[in-house]
Formats: sequence, structure tokens, C-alpha cells
Amino acid sequence: MIISINETSEIPIYQQIRNQIIQGISDGRLQPGEQLPTVRALAEEIGINSMTVNKAYSLLKQEGYIYTDRRNGAHVHLEFEQQKNLSQKSLELLQQIISEAMVAGMTKKDFYQLCDRYYKEDESC
Repeated sequence: MIISINETSEIPIYQQIRNQIIQGISDGRLQPGEQLPTVRALAEEIGINSMTVNKAYSLLKQEGYIYTDRRNGAHVHLEFEQQKNLSQKSLELLQQIISEAMVAGMTKKDFYQLCDRYYKEDESC
């Protein structure tokens, strides 16, 4: 698994790790049940403190994306609850993105087209 960290970003490193793991799950690079690198291994690979990776894994576990086992480490959940809702935090972030798009002069149609470009829905469902 390749995680790339942008050290100049305003987004905290643990959040960048979390976001990239979720993206990996959503686009199929990370499969259900797949084992993630250990906290220590990922920290060494990226060149950061292991507590930062631990914080990202804890958040992912709390949010239901991964599960951990003391003997076998962290794994991508086998199944995800299909709530069809976003968390309050995600809704607030979406509202911020929409506001920025409106201020930039983007039309609703342009915004939807942009969303469509990034949203990869499985057509077989």
C-alpha cells in the first residue's frame, strides 16, 4: 500500500493517512479483509512517528473502516454497513466545498459534472 504524505498541506498527517485508506477501499485498491501494514511498518515507510499512524488507524477503526486483532494486526472490514448517509463531519465538509464552488462561480450543473467525474459507482449494482 502506497501512502503519500503532503507535508505542506493544512490537513494533518493522520487525516491524510485516513483519507487515503478510505480512498483505497472505495476504489478497490484495498480489498475487504486485506491486512494493512503494521503501525510501525507504515510509520517507517512514510518516515513519520508511529503515534501518527496509530491515531489514523484508531480513527478508521472507530469509523468502522477497519478492525484490529492483537495477533494479526489491522484489516479492512469484510463488509460495510450501507447507511446511505454521510457523517455530520462529512456533511459539513461537503457544505464547505459547495460554498467554495459557488463563490468561484461554478454552476450547479458544473458542480454535478465534477462530482460525477470523481464518483465511481459500480454500474452492475
